[in-house]
Amino acid sequence: MPWNNRRYLQAMSGARKSQDGELNSSEASAAWWRNDLWIPFVAGIFLMLAWCLQRGWIVADQNVFLQSLLPREWIVTNHKISLACLAIVYVVAGWNAFLVGLRLALKARLDVDFLMVVAAIAAAWIGEGIDGGLLLFLFSLGNALEHYAMGQSRKAIRALGKLAPKFAKVKRGAQEIEIAVEQLVVGDVVVVRPGERLPADGIILAGSGSIDQSPITGESVPVEKDVNDEVFAGTVNGDGSLEIRVSRPSSQSTMSRMILLVEDAQQQKGQTQRAAEAFTRVYVPCVVVATIAALIVPQYFGWLTFDESLLRAIAMLVGASPCALAISTPAAVLSGVARAARSGVLIKGGLHLEGLAIIRAIALDKTGTLTNGRPQIVGMFTADGVSERQLLETASAIEQRSEHPIARAIVRAAEAKEIRVAAAENVTAIKGKGVTGTVAGQTIEVGSARLMRERGAALSDAINTALAQHDASGNTVVVLSCGEKILGFIALADRPRAEAAEAIRLLHALNVRPVIMLTGDRKGVAQAIANDVGVDEIEAELLPEDKINRVKALLEKYHSIGMVGDGVNDAPALAMATVGIAMGRGGTDVALEAADIALMADDLQRIPFAIGLARFARKVIRQNVAVSMGMVFILIPLTLSGLIGTTLAVIMHEGSTVAVVINGLRLLAFREPKK
Repeated sequence: MPWNNRRYLQAMSGARKSQDGELNSSEASAAWWRNDLWIPFVAGIFLMLAWCLQRGWIVADQNVFLQSLLPREWIVTNHKISLACLAIVYVVAGWNAFLVGLRLALKARLDVDFLMVVAAIAAAWIGEGIDGGLLLFLFSLGNALEHYAMGQSRKAIRALGKLAPKFAKVKRGAQEIEIAVEQLVVGDVVVVRPGERLPADGIILAGSGSIDQSPITGESVPVEKDVNDEVFAGTVNGDGSLEIRVSRPSSQSTMSRMILLVEDAQQQKGQTQRAAEAFTRVYVPCVVVATIAALIVPQYFGWLTFDESLLRAIAMLVGASPCALAISTPAAVLSGVARAARSGVLIKGGLHLEGLAIIRAIALDKTGTLTNGRPQIVGMFTADGVSERQLLETASAIEQRSEHPIARAIVRAAEAKEIRVAAAENVTAIKGKGVTGTVAGQTIEVGSARLMRERGAALSDAINTALAQHDASGNTVVVLSCGEKILGFIALADRPRAEAAEAIRLLHALNVRPVIMLTGDRKGVAQAIANDVGVDEIEAELLPEDKINRVKALLEKYHSIGMVGDGVNDAPALAMATVGIAMGRGGTDVALEAADIALMADDLQRIPFAIGLARFARKVIRQNVAVSMGMVFILIPLTLSGLIGTTLAVIMHEGSTVAVVINGLRLLAFREPKK
């Protein structure tokens, strides 16, 4: 819309590249100066002064204030001073619109700026300068409010760029030196004191404490972090001193990628916005032709005088201009994208915001999406004379050097119980079946029940019954033996995320159903998770190509679906779905690239929040389009028939523009659904 709005927004972000190169600081400053609220403020004061002078409410040659501002020879008549005030209004409020409209007109393109300037000049020509000034004043006010709305919509994102500190304390041998964040390289060790912001993404090497991650993930409470946990640039360290190994350069940090994603989203237009712009390109020339006809035809047939025809043509030109339509969609889209980002949901464009609003079914990957993505102990069975602590201690001794997820789960459980683990000797892997080693002089084997049977170990009826129960539940079982004696077994499972069941309940409340689980895991495992979280359907034992085929089938059946995943194998399905949603923290880069939306906190409850926000945004867009076009359809017959004049047409027309801007801002106050 008006005043080269796209260029303004890019200048606001400070991250735009034009065809000629980077946006320089003077151009950014000019954008701020050109679009500040001082323009309608100054224009409004002089317009009010001109109006009061014309009505005789101020007598110029008796007004001390005017005498102090204007040369004595100017203080002659109210009329001359009123004209001077109107000239200021026209220059201040109309100069930029004139330049933009002229530039486009020279390229044989007409837009709203051109229509407004022509209408204001025509009004002044026939002696209705106040009406023309009012039009330019309201037009500039609408532009200023529009840019204010865009700025508010982007406020949370622009603020992210200021969160990361400029400098970082880096360990160099026994010393700490301070360097610019941009100079950090992968592998550097930075020191972060309590209360300081983290300068880079990385892994904690030493220290622990709570981290406020709300700028990145939207989490409302600080998160406890320990050694080997991942942390993000821009987050705030709590009460512990940390040493962090840098895992990404500053240009590739999670925060930098967030900013880039949202800035890219501003350039991606939804279907409604593209349709409105296509309509405007055809509509504006039609308005110009209709205005000329409204001026000529009544005179030709003798229905109206020239002045009467011109007044009605100007009023119609104002009423038919699609100002509100041009801003109705972008105002809502940018507000929606910014509101989502504030809660840790990155939406890559208006197209995806609109797509999210229409999905009626959703498919979710299991491992790492519906579940935590790493196994944990869910039960233990011990033989007579063996305690659970002894069983866990023995298993940890054998598994402590392994990187296998099952092994790491056992070791984590032992550490959580503060079990002191003895060192195992002669640890050897039994390919595909388990591992063996020596603990305190005894040979210990850890592996599947099948391995134990092959080794000749006797499994009692009680153990076989317990194994069958865990197998039916989809749990993974690790059996321990000492020689031919069975010590017991440990059952592990990848448990559902704590919020998964509530997220699916909220999706059902939004009438998003069915909720379908797509997984490559065994059907028994999938069914166990499905029972816990409440999904409607499951599709198990799927290869990546099978997931794509299932998504295709769902699209044919439901026309629009969402797909949620985190892994490389989910990327094709994410790209195929109407809207692909990736787990932002635990997801792979491939999945994040293929997806349209990223959940920075890996919180599944953000999905119903985002769908609710998208539906509200669609409602706001429809309201804005209805108001903008409804006002046009009302004003055209009213102005042509002479029932309303230019002044009222200006007020009603520009009032609708202000209304759609304010309506779009409502999205910034959208609240998450109550749990």
